[in-house]
Formats: sequence, structure tokens, C-alpha cells
Amino acid sequence: MEIQTIKKMQKKAIKSSGVDFIKMGLAILFMAAVLIYSFSSTGDIPNNTFLAIAALFGAYMAMNIGANDVANNVGPAVGSKALTLGGAIAIAAIFEAAGAIIAGGDVVKTIKKGIIDISAFGGNTDQFIWAMMAALLAAALWLNFATAFKAPVSTTHSIVGGVMGAGIAAAGFSIVAWGTMGKIAASWIISPLLGGIIAAGFLFAIKKTIVFRDDRVIAAKKWVPFYVAVMSWAFVTYLTLKGLKKVWPSIVSFVNDTLFFTLPVTKKPTFLTAALLGLLIAIIVFFFVKKRMVKSGNLENNRASVNKLFTIPLIFAAALLSFAHGANDVANAIGPLAAISDAVMSGGISSKAGIPLWVMAVGAIGISVGLALYGPKLIKTVGSEITELDQMRAFSIAMAAAITVIIASQLGLPVSSTHIAVGGVFGVGFLREWMESYDEKQVIADEKEVIEDEQKNLKAFQAELETLEAKERKDKSDYKRIVTLYKLIDDEEEKIKEAKKILKSTEKIKYVKRDAVKKIIAAWVITVPAAALLSAMIFFMIKGMLI
Repeated sequence: MEIQTIKKMQKKAIKSSGVDFIKMGLAILFMAAVLIYSFSSTGDIPNNTFLAIAALFGAYMAMNIGANDVANNVGPAVGSKALTLGGAIAIAAIFEAAGAIIAGGDVVKTIKKGIIDISAFGGNTDQFIWAMMAALLAAALWLNFATAFKAPVSTTHSIVGGVMGAGIAAAGFSIVAWGTMGKIAASWIISPLLGGIIAAGFLFAIKKTIVFRDDRVIAAKKWVPFYVAVMSWAFVTYLTLKGLKKVWPSIVSFVNDTLFFTLPVTKKPTFLTAALLGLLIAIIVFFFVKKRMVKSGNLENNRASVNKLFTIPLIFAAALLSFAHGANDVANAIGPLAAISDAVMSGGISSKAGIPLWVMAVGAIGISVGLALYGPKLIKTVGSEITELDQMRAFSIAMAAAITVIIASQLGLPVSSTHIAVGGVFGVGFLREWMESYDEKQVIADEKEVIEDEQKNLKAFQAELETLEAKERKDKSDYKRIVTLYKLIDDEEEKIKEAKKILKSTEKIKYVKRDAVKKIIAAWVITVPAAALLSAMIFFMIKGMLI
């Protein structure tokens, strides 16, 4: 029997290692293709070797973004079973790539958010190139490490730490904009708190207006169109602000030339324009969903039936979040690569750099490849290993992801999409604990009362037993009573033991896994310093090899 078990374990291990080998082979194949293309396409340009190696690092970074960060967009949908794992990967891969190619910024600030002052390089192009290469590789390595330990971390913070560490190694601590770094540190608290509060708020509203009603069917028909319309407003506004910056002038030109109303001519969409566009779409969605709800005759008065109503909105949410993520976070992979490309091509250092199409393709395809090969691990972590999710909870998390970014962008608060999404997961889990805490408190109070009563009875029986046993002359009735008392004492001790067991198990009920929370928060806190330290070490290694 044991030999058969060992053989089964060996077969499983061989199969698993075979799959891992294929994944690694495909990843290496993609990076090799990028390396060969970038080297051959730059011809006799000086320092083209640096550009080819940087492209290799950029491809590696893009795959790690796909493996780690994209899980936040589709993890809740998979955990709630609104999407299968394969379906989620397919949707995310398509929309991430589409977001990067269609709406990825045509100009990327190569020094992310003013982290370092590029004038401190003193025009030394080589050192600038080395620093950007070190930043890319360090951020990618840190993301790889975090993914291996199932810790969803911010890819933006990873590249921020990489740029900071390499900058310090190249030009000293004075190169860093510490005010910006302070804002980034603040986002560790702001992002998950906002995400958690908003997600918990939406879930609480859904429970109060639908789940806790006697007739959930009537309540669902009244409120689901409203919630889906709010989601539509949030996502259209979010997508307009964050995902359509590159193509906005073309959209404005098309609308003003062909439709009956005009949009203000601006380089990028304003909040008012985005909000009004979102409101228009939300009104259309509201009446469309309301009409469908009226025609729906197969609803049952139970929680499962209500949950199903949020499945399709969740799929749209996963797709739109992926599109917006691809449009924005592709810069974390190709921003430094674009800076290196510009420095190699022009022979100088500039704070902004246009992105060649092939560089954008490296980011877009790399994110999709990384997601397909290594994304499932983090998708499962976000979707099911922090707290149990259903469609209503996952819908609330998706809403939090969109609305938090909108609020934060208008208030100028630094936020991380990773921290928001995971904070939303924490929020719905802790809300479940809070909402069921009354029942738990009642159970605990009842069991404590039982223990107190039984202990009083036990003491009384023990006292009576001691009195009888101390009696010098005992008659037949005394002996019978002593036997009875021993039995009563055993029964009371058993009752107390059972009550304590119930009390202990009740107090241990937690809907959010504390070990997962501790691991993830620890990874968030050390992301910037870990990436910075790694980047500085890599910079000195590159410098040592080339000087």
C-alpha cells in the first residue's frame, strides 16, 4: 500500500516538473525572441548590446507583471466562480494586451513620478543606462520572488524601488525626491483602507437592500439595475480617465465631427467629461438591465439566485479592469526600456521618451505570456486563499477597484491598484466577521453562562460529597447518595468540558485568514526597500564588469 502511494507521488511530481519545464521553456523562448529581434533591428548603433539586454530585462519584467499584478483584476471573479480559471486568463490576456497597445501612453515619463533627479547623472549616458537596466532587472526579480511565495505586490512600487536604488548607487542619496517617496509610503495605508472600506460598503448595501429582505426576487429586480448602473458609471469614468489618455484627441475629433454634441478639445479627458460620459452609459445600462430583470421569470427567493445576477457584470468588470491595467501598468515594464532606447538612439538623457512600437509590443505580449504561464498561482491566492468569495463579494471588490482610483486621482492621493484590490478582499472578509459577530457574541455569552451554572452545580456537589465522606457513621442512603454524587460530578465535568469546547471553536471562527494577511502586508512594506537594495547591488555589478 505504501509503495503504491509513493509511486503515485512520484508520478505526480514527474508530471508537475514536466509542466514547469514546459512553462520555463516557453518563457525563455519569448525572452530569446525579444533579445534576437532587438539586437538585430538596431544594427550598428553604438551600445545596441545594452539595448538588447535591456529588452531582455523588459520582457522578463513584463512577464512578471502578468504573473503577479493581473491576478488582482480577475482573481475575485475566479474565486466567486463567475469565471473559470481558463476563461479568466483568456479574457485578461486579450484585454491586457489590447489596453497596452491601444491605450498605452505614447509618452512615458522614464523617471517614474519624479522619483529621482536625472540631472544628477551629469550627462553620463552610460551610468543612466546601467541604472535603468538595474532597476528593470531588480523589479522583475523581486516580483518573481513575491509570485513564488504567493504574495500579490505592487509592480509600480517594485519599479519605483528599483529606480530609487539604482539612482542612489549612481549619484548618492541626494538624487531621490524624498517627498515623492513619502507619498508612496502613505499609499501602503491609503490604498488598502480605501479599497476595503468601499468594497465593504457596497457589500453591506447589497445585503441590506436584497439579501436580508423577505422577498429577495422583488428586491433584486428593484436594486440590481441600480448597482449595475453604478458599476457602469464607475468603469466608464475610470476607463476614460486612466485608459483612454493616448487616444482621447482622436475620440474628441470623431465625436465632434460626426455626432450631434461636442466634447471639449483637451489633450486628455477631464474628470467632468469622464463622469458625464459615464452617467450617460449608466442611464442606458440601468434601463436595459431593468427591462431584462422584468422579463426574467426563473428567479428563486434564495441567495444563490441573487448571486447569479452579478455574474455577467463581474465578467465585464474583469475585462475592463484588465484593459485599464494594461494601458497604465505596461509602463512599469517598458518605461525604463523606453528610456534606455532613447538614450542609446540619441546618445543623451531626456526625462520623456517616445515608445517605439516594438517596445510597446514587448510589454503587451510579455504581460499576456506571464499571465498565461504563471498567473494561476496568484489568481487562486487573491480569489480564494484570503477569504471565501461569491459573486456579490467579488462585485463589491471590482467596484472598489474602480471607485477608489477615481476618488484618489481627484484628491491627488497616491494609490496602488494591487493594494486596492487586495484591500477590497480584506474588506469583504472582515465585514462578514463583523456582521456575524452578534450571533457569535450571543453564542459565547450563552456558553459562558452554561459554564458558570455548571461550575456552581459542580461545587455544590463536591461540597456535599466532602460532607458525606467526612461523616463518621453512614447509613445505606448516605452510600447511595455518594454514588449518585460521583455520577453527577462526572456529568457536570463533561458538560463544562463540552461548553468550553464550543466556546473555543466559536471564538476561533475567522473569515479572513490571518496568516495570508500578515504575509501580504509584510511583502507590501518591504517591496520598495527590497527592490531598491537589489537594484543598487545589480548596478554596482554592472559598473564593476564594464569599468
